[in-house]
Amino acid sequence: MAEWTERAELLFKKEGLDKLKNANVLIVGLGGVGSFAAEFITRAGVGKMTIVDGDVVDITNINRQLPALHSTVGMPKIDVVGDRLMDINPELKLTRIKEFLSPERAFEIVSDEFDYVMDCIDSVTPKFNLIVGAKRKKVKIISCMGAGGKMEASKVKVDDISNTKSCFLARVIRKRLKEVKIDKGVKVVYSTEIQDETSLKTTDGKNFKKSFYGTNSYMPGLFGLYAAETVIRHLLNKE
Repeated sequence: MAEWTERAELLFKKEGLDKLKNANVLIVGLGGVGSFAAEFITRAGVGKMTIVDGDVVDITNINRQLPALHSTVGMPKIDVVGDRLMDINPELKLTRIKEFLSPERAFEIVSDEFDYVMDCIDSVTPKFNLIVGAKRKKVKIISCMGAGGKMEASKVKVDDISNTKSCFLARVIRKRLKEVKIDKGVKVVYSTEIQDETSLKTTDGKNFKKSFYGTNSYMPGLFGLYAAETVIRHLLNKE
């Protein structure tokens, strides 16, 4: 046992730590949600991970994203987060894929080598395709819905996408999934809080994203935490 996992072993036991060490997780998107999710998964002791992100740190990310500091503005998130994860666990088998997932690539990147896929993408079509790819290949996935425009931590929950409400992103994804005959069986993190529509801003549509909501410091991280808990409990057979 590595000294840094002592507290985890007290809770997970040696068998649990072994399960985590032997697990392989794919995390797509390293923004406000994905950066925290990746950190929680790494600190839990997952031994193999693939992280995917094609973005660089922007100064507007500082209010909510783990890799975002004034000293890291302009740096690729995949490098900042990847180096941080390796500093947490130098034995982590980490694969870094520096790219924005095109809708087509989102299908390809999922394979049965992964025990779990964590979808932390904030654009609709790549998110939809990643979910479809995981479902068709029978790989477990948890998809994070909209954390923007929301403030109430107590209203965040994990549920099947068929049960979601008060989330515009979940509604869009749910509708598109129904078109390909997927009505349920997709686990999501979402909030039942009504989004603050006055915080919406439209964009130029770059990277398959047409708009975004205002965000605070804690909601994206909380979404990442719920996603990480879901994955870790599954890997420990405690769901």
